[in-house]
Amino acid sequence: MSRSRIRVLLVVALLLLCMSNTNRLHAQAEKTNFIVVLIDDMGWSDLSCFGNQAVETRNIDRLAKEGIRFTNFYVNAPICSPSRTALTTGQYPQRWRITSYLNNRKDNARRGVANWLEPRAPSVARIFKDSGYATGHFGKWHMGGQRDVGEAPLVVEYGFDASLTNFEGLGPRLLPLCDAHDGQPPKKHALGSDTLGHGPITWMDRGKITEGYVDRAVEFIDEAQRAGRPFYVNLWPDDVHSPFFPPEAMRGDEAKRTLYHGVLQNMDAQLGKLFDFVRSSDELRENTLILLCSDNGPEPGAGSALPLRGHKANLYEGGVRSPLIVWGPAFVEDQKRGMTNDENYFCAMDIVPSLLSIAGVKPKQEIGFDGEDLSATLLGLQRRSRSTSICWRRPPDRPGTKGENFPDLAMRAGKWKFLCEYDGSNPQLYDLIFDPSESKNLAETYPETVADLRSRLEEWHKSMPSDRGEALELERAEN
Repeated sequence: MSRSRIRVLLVVALLLLCMSNTNRLHAQAEKTNFIVVLIDDMGWSDLSCFGNQAVETRNIDRLAKEGIRFTNFYVNAPICSPSRTALTTGQYPQRWRITSYLNNRKDNARRGVANWLEPRAPSVARIFKDSGYATGHFGKWHMGGQRDVGEAPLVVEYGFDASLTNFEGLGPRLLPLCDAHDGQPPKKHALGSDTLGHGPITWMDRGKITEGYVDRAVEFIDEAQRAGRPFYVNLWPDDVHSPFFPPEAMRGDEAKRTLYHGVLQNMDAQLGKLFDFVRSSDELRENTLILLCSDNGPEPGAGSALPLRGHKANLYEGGVRSPLIVWGPAFVEDQKRGMTNDENYFCAMDIVPSLLSIAGVKPKQEIGFDGEDLSATLLGLQRRSRSTSICWRRPPDRPGTKGENFPDLAMRAGKWKFLCEYDGSNPQLYDLIFDPSESKNLAETYPETVADLRSRLEEWHKSMPSDRGEALELERAEN
């Protein structure tokens, strides 16, 4: 066979492959349903399908076995409110002055943190709703409407048809009754939410609240199905955030980690009801994509990110790398199910444009997403990482301890992870391919790489609205 004929056949084969991938990528685009499960404070290695040998998370493991695991997925902050903002907007949370968890208005002002996410910010739910989707948020919000901030926008004002949240948002709420065991009366845990109004409140055993969100989500999905509408649903449990109140049978020796594992297993069982509901219907199973991840790293002494370094609130891998599972029988090819992607890195901001691409949905107005469309990577059709780096800024109220200073800034660029202080000092450089535990600082070995990454990171830092991180660090040092 001539070389020219071989070239023609190769070109034809590549075209057919691209057409096949495109067809699968946009299969039933107008009917694609989405469920985004965002777990609270779960470590990178807490799921048994990510290496936890102490407990088994059977229902989530089954998602991974039938879908794709991603081990190089990142969230855009090591703490809840900014992480959730990135997953909602597709943009860096610093753009909206949400740089740490939202607290009471006095503390928010002290730290330079907004009281709530501006309603004018991009919202993936609003974009889907504008395209005819039924949109629901069930679970923790924490982007406005907490503590003494009672005038924040309701959750539904961000493009949701229905919501049910906890004490970190406004609208209908499930509030927890904690520690109802050993004959003791339960304690209400509301952090002032029960005084804010703006929606009915239901008090519920803390160990059953995830199931409460699941039940409402199932009801909402069923309503959307009967109305013939595709849906976008957030299922964001307050688990596995402390304090830990698993059922009595799961309390064991009542050590912190034992209680944490009890909450983890109990949450997995409750989420299983949602996953089984989707599988039980041919229409749902063939038209639904489920994504599951965590909002940040684990609380020290509870969850685990091993062998990664770090935890919730700092910028090492354990604080910002999250397990990600993508499930969807109609979207993930048979031979790709159960696979693990250890190669490609991307982040929560990328989820927004990627889901819109899968659905064939376009915003009514141009939006400057910081996220990239990596839909083909999500579905296992390509092996592609972000084309640009991921940058982080330390929460302004999390400088570290006297024994451990947390770096102020960080960047993932290719195989490199670079960290430094606001002024560029104390550089740390790690090769994540060979050293995912960030144990060997190569800054002195590769000075040119350090100079390049430091320059790029400082440029990003200056391009974002400032927070009070540097001022708070000075205040801490003086005290």
